[in-house]
Formats: sequence, structure tokens, C-alpha cells
Amino acid sequence: MRSSYSPYPSYPPVEPTAFPTLRTPSGLHTPTGALPADAPGWNPQRPSAMPHHRYRPAHARVELPLADDRTWPSRRLQQAPLWVPVDLRDGNQALAEPMDTERKRRMFDLMVTMGFKEIEVGYPSASQTDFDFVRHLARSGAVPDDVTISVFTAARQDLIDRTVASVEGLDRVVVHLYTATAPTWRNVVLGRSRAEVHGLVLDAATHLMRRAEEQSGAGIRFEFSPEVFNLTEPDFVLEVCDSLTALWDASPDRPVIHNLPATVEIATPNVYADQIEYMDRHLARRDAVILSVHPHNDRGTGVACAELAVLAGAQRVEGCLFGNGERTGNVDLVTLALNLYAQGVNPMIDFSDIDVIRDVVEHCNRLPVHPRHPYAGDLVHTAFSGTHQDAIAKGMARHAKTAAELGVPADRAPWTVPYLPVDPADLGRTYEEVIRINSQSGKGGIAHLLHTHHGLDLPQGMRPDFSRTVQRVADATGQELTPGELWELFHGTYITPAQDGPVTLESWTTEELAPGEHTFTCTLRAEGQVNVRRGTGNGPLSALTDALRTAGIAVDILGYSEHATTTGPGSPAVAYAECRIDGVTRWGTGRDTSILTASVHAVMAAVNRA
Repeated sequence: MRSSYSPYPSYPPVEPTAFPTLRTPSGLHTPTGALPADAPGWNPQRPSAMPHHRYRPAHARVELPLADDRTWPSRRLQQAPLWVPVDLRDGNQALAEPMDTERKRRMFDLMVTMGFKEIEVGYPSASQTDFDFVRHLARSGAVPDDVTISVFTAARQDLIDRTVASVEGLDRVVVHLYTATAPTWRNVVLGRSRAEVHGLVLDAATHLMRRAEEQSGAGIRFEFSPEVFNLTEPDFVLEVCDSLTALWDASPDRPVIHNLPATVEIATPNVYADQIEYMDRHLARRDAVILSVHPHNDRGTGVACAELAVLAGAQRVEGCLFGNGERTGNVDLVTLALNLYAQGVNPMIDFSDIDVIRDVVEHCNRLPVHPRHPYAGDLVHTAFSGTHQDAIAKGMARHAKTAAELGVPADRAPWTVPYLPVDPADLGRTYEEVIRINSQSGKGGIAHLLHTHHGLDLPQGMRPDFSRTVQRVADATGQELTPGELWELFHGTYITPAQDGPVTLESWTTEELAPGEHTFTCTLRAEGQVNVRRGTGNGPLSALTDALRTAGIAVDILGYSEHATTTGPGSPAVAYAECRIDGVTRWGTGRDTSILTASVHAVMAAVNRA
């Protein structure tokens, strides 16, 4: 039997993608250096001509302590540190369009709602906008009673004066004093010796303390950052930090914050952890010091640096939501906190509507969050790969079964779904886009979407058949198929042919004459002719195939299944039939409120597809 019928919906032609003009690789030179003497035979990489000798490794630039007696590798992350977002200061100064008061206030309110209890809000001496925003917070009553405001200042008396003036009227304030301490910065930027830099810091810290004492009831506490800590001699950092701990008379009930920034990443994260553990062990009045870190992401390992630093003794982490910041950015607080969450540790911050958080940050920064951001990206919970989709679909089914067995809601059951480290629903995401379909997708994901959106439970043998159909369309269009398009394709392929093909039933009836004895009478249109046909069998479908046989159409039903698509009366039923027609095997599907009608349509769809 032949027909011009096509089961595929029509898709618009794919427009060629407009790619930018590619640069020719005129500056590239395939490495041709001699193979290293110790290179194994399976590694044919050759040295490139790039001048790597211009750069020194970390151990040649700064003393690295704790070579033999580190303890942090055997520790575990069991609780969240104090998170301090610096988007409104450090992140803001990295924006091409710095935030105005409206955008800053919107982000501040978001941070308060999420549960942050200490927020760095600006660099008041750096710009009138920053100064005005701190004054806005002081006058507006926007700061809750349990939230501390942090402001940033360089170690200069006039800048300190301006900073202290900005916080007048605020009850809980941290003034964050900083000076670069690393040798390169001392020599190139400041032009001062170690002793001179130390003296500069002490003078500024003394002036800050005196100005703070003038602010009655302000409750000002102090923070110090030896800028570029990770490239500064450890003994010098201790010398400066301990002198400030003593000067500011730190105590457990009024601790100072020593913030040790990896201002420019220069080493693997374990080196930073060693540096932090050294400070944790040797800082004076340790119970009166909050040990803080501020990693940047120059090597792309800011998150690892922060996690290992907390293992090494850090109690406080400064960073930005989604990692905005100068150069490659500050450490990403969203990733850090949700990494803890994925290990069963309460992050102490609410991320239950991650899309709202992302929308506000994108609005305020005027920068997009990458679609592959570990937890908030558009595609992070999405699988296109067939093997991933199959595993996720099976995992979701197992999760629902486990929840039922435990007698708890699915959102309270232990989470063990492959490829999804956390339940997207915990972050306010739905399951609708966990599995998406393109030419890379597989039968498991396709079946999962048809089940989720349309109540279909495709037989295992039918899944690869439809998967091949989907792949042909996806390959032809080069586009992703939505759940709606997937349903249209399935309907056109397996359901429509029952009533829109070369062989159709204009009418039919079936009757049970006796147990195990059925008749099927129909008006059959085939090859342009209409005839009444009658068949018998041990059931309605076997009687149907007998009636088709009288018209010269040989049909064997190889497999059959059926189910309701929803619960309750009037629920549509779906039937699936795998049939061999004149030696050709095809699947067909019927859908109707009558299961008998659905089954008849399934057989006729298979016949017409052959």
C-alpha cells in the first residue's frame, strides 16, 4: 500500500545563522619544540613558542608555609560561614555602568530578603553616588535591626573622615580599612618599605578609632584587609594584623575582622588554604578575631579557594552574587552556598526562587548570568543528551516511588536523581525544562516529556521507533522541539493515520456472540472502493484483523497495551498496537474516551503506516 500521507508537521525553514567574520590564525604557530625527555609515548604534545619563562610560580614569589603539617585536607565543611556580599561596592566598581541609588536599593533589599546579615554597601569616599546611598540607608529605615552595614575606605585620614561621616545614624557598622601590603605593590605603587607601610596602617587605624569614638551609639567595628595578602610575606601580615588587634582592643564580644584577600589569584587553591591555616594558627587573640577571606577568580578557581580556605579556618567569606567583579570577578556566593546545600548543609541564605534572584542581579548589574551557571543558568538543569535524559527520567520515576513508600511528599524525600545534584524545585524551578529535545536526545527523554505533558506511557518497544522519527525532524530543522511540537509530531505519526490514510473504517460494530467468540462488521474504504467486511475472532481486535484479511490485508498484532491518561470518569484512554502488515512491522496509537475505539484506531493507524 502506498500513500502520499506525511505524518510530519511542517516546520519553517531554518535561516542560516549569522556568524561574525572569523579571524584568520595568523598569530598561531603549531608547537614544534622537542618532545620532553620524560614524555610518555601516549602524549605527543610539544612545547609551544609562548614565552612562559617570563612568569614565576607562586613558591618563587612568596614564602609558602605549612609544607608538611597542614591539617585542612582532612576536615569537612559542616556549616556555612558568615556570607558578606560585596556587590554594592567591589562588584559595583567593576561595572561599566555603576549602579545608581535605585538599582543599589533594589539589590540591597534582595540581599536582606535572602537573609544576609552583613552587607558591604559602598565606598563612600570614592564617589558622591556611593556616599549618597549610604546616607539613604541611614535615613530611610531600610536596614533591619539585625543587619550590619559595611563601608570600605583606603588608609588615608581624609577618606576615613568622609567614610565615618557617611554612616552617621546607622546603629551597626563595620568600617573596612585596606592597604596593599605585597612587595610588588609596596615597591611599584606605594614606594614605601615594610616599616613605612606598617606605620601608614597604624596611623590610619588610630585615626579611624578616634573618629569612631566620636560617633556615640554608632556601634562601629573594624575590619582590615592587607590587600594582595596571598603575595605578602606571612610574617609581615601577622605583624600588621596583630598590631591592629591590639590597637583596636579586640575582644570576643567586639571582635575585629582580618580579611585576607586573594586579590589576584596566583597559585592553586591548596596554596591559599595553607596560607589561611597558617594565619588561623598564629594570629594573636584568635578568639577576638573573625578570620575572613575575599577570593578573586583570576585563575578560575575562586570557588575552590574559598571552600578550602573555610576548611583551613576562615569564618567569613566576602564575594558577589553570581561572581561579578573586576577582571574575572569575585568569588561566586551563589555557587558557594548552594555547593554546601548540595552536601546537606543549610546555606543560611534563601535561594528558593533562584530566577527572581538572577533577574534582580541582572537588572542591577546590567550583565547577564551565564546560561551554564552551576545553579542559576537557563540550561543548568537541562539535559539534551539521550543517555542523560534516560537516566533522569528513570531517576524521577524512582524518586516518586521512594517518596510514596516513605509516605512523604516528593519535595521532602531524599534526592538521588542522576545528573541533578539538587532538586530544581528547591530553587523554584519546574521540571518542565529539565529534559529538552534536539538531535542529540534519546528515547527516554522523549518518552518522559510525552508522559509529563500529555499522559502517554509509551511501550518500551515503541520508544526507539518514535525516537528515530524525532531525530529525523531535529536533524532536518537543526532546532529544538518543544513539548507541544513533540506532541504534534507524535499525533501526526501514530494517531492521525487511523482516519487519514488509504484504508479507513467509515463505520463499524463489534459483538460478543459467546465467551471467546466475537464478530467485527465494518464499512471499509480501501483502494478507492467501499465494501462491507465481516470477521470473527476470540476478541474484538482479532475479529478486526480477520475482517481486514477478507480485503486482502494481512495483519498480525505482535504487541498491545493501553492506559488512561488521567484519573476520573471521561478520562481519554490510549492504546498502542505493534502490528505486522504484509511483512512490514509498524506501531499505531489510538486515543479516545472509549478504550475499544482507541484500540481499533491503534490497529488502523499501524495498517496505514505500513
